[in-house]
Amino acid sequence: MTTILGFDTYDVRFPTSRHLDGSDAMNPNPDYSAAYLVLRTDAADGLAGHAHVFTIGRGNDIQLAALRALEPFMAGRDLDETLADLGGLSRRLVGDSPLRWLGPERGVVHMAIGAVLNACWDLAARRAGKPLWRLLADLSPAEIVSMVDFRYLADALTPDEALALLERGAAGKAERAEILERDGYPAYSTTPGWLGYSDELMAELCAQAVSDGFSIVKLKVGARLEDDIRRCRIAREAVGENIGIALDANQVWDVPTAISWLRELAPVRPEWIEEPTSPDDILGTAAIRAAIPVPVATGEHISNRVVFKQLLQASAIDIMQIDACRVAGVNENIANLLLAAKFGVPVCPHAGGVGLCEIVQHLAMFDYVAVSGTMDGRVIEWIDHLHEQFVTPAVVTRGRYLTPTAPGASTELLPESIAEFSFPSGPAWAGTTLHA
Repeated sequence: MTTILGFDTYDVRFPTSRHLDGSDAMNPNPDYSAAYLVLRTDAADGLAGHAHVFTIGRGNDIQLAALRALEPFMAGRDLDETLADLGGLSRRLVGDSPLRWLGPERGVVHMAIGAVLNACWDLAARRAGKPLWRLLADLSPAEIVSMVDFRYLADALTPDEALALLERGAAGKAERAEILERDGYPAYSTTPGWLGYSDELMAELCAQAVSDGFSIVKLKVGARLEDDIRRCRIAREAVGENIGIALDANQVWDVPTAISWLRELAPVRPEWIEEPTSPDDILGTAAIRAAIPVPVATGEHISNRVVFKQLLQASAIDIMQIDACRVAGVNENIANLLLAAKFGVPVCPHAGGVGLCEIVQHLAMFDYVAVSGTMDGRVIEWIDHLHEQFVTPAVVTRGRYLTPTAPGASTELLPESIAEFSFPSGPAWAGTTLHA
């Protein structure tokens, strides 16, 4: 019998604020950070699961405390029994009454549960010798349905409806897997668009993105309208007329401001506006969508499947942007993908953060192979930061993600990266007085 021994946790922070990588109207100087988890076992080969919660600095202090609070749920469990019922594990973790009281099903505890579940999925994929996308795609429709908690969803999606969606998706699954392995998955680039970058750097990076094969770039907006108009004009000149420009306000506007601001930016022909207001304001997001000639996208801060359900029911979004670290792990994101398929809304995952490109690529690829069956209108975000810190980094070539082949969820940090960027003791933080 293989037993789960417990957790190793690490406070890993990268000083991205030094060059304003990741800067936007709501978060002007973030330090991309990982509340990093290793789920240890007593397997003779050292088998372990790896995951993290993405934060932007001192939030790691709170997030790591939440991760450690979950260790007693996992330590001493039989690994085979655990991996054989990851749907049941998800429901037990999310349903723990004293911890659920702190949400419910949202925030720091929910994100910690997501990391534990993601670590279990990483471990399961490693044990099976498959990349996570393939492990998920190889599950039967009934097995996939068993991973989802349908409580609160039945008015929009029942288990029988989900099963029917997945059974339809099973047709042609092998062929789609072959196409994915051959061609990869389309990406768009946020690398040029950080708000703290100079006009000159933004223009240079926009031109580079086009040269690198991206068909869409994304710009951060929302601090000053005059700056946004100027930056959008410069970006359009840099990329030409045939490249899409998406915009991201990072929740900085209220509803009237979003509507008036976006009418001013409409001449740039945005591919979409991302997070135009509070992620919890479902009716406000719907009002914005109804009032502007720009598609609306949101999701990176949507706390659970219930909010996604309501956004879809309210016809509030044109694009769903799932996040691998915001909800309760792979299990809840399967629910989100099924909801999007039911409502016919494309999923373009959020990946603007350390390690997010690495894990979310698996979810998008699973969606293509086994759920939606299409890449039309779908792209995964790409930021060209910090991939070198991972054992099996995500790779984008000619504007497309290369399909992962290594077993696992691509979530393992290099030991030397953990040592270098551990806060506050790592050499990267020696002698600094930064705000992390």
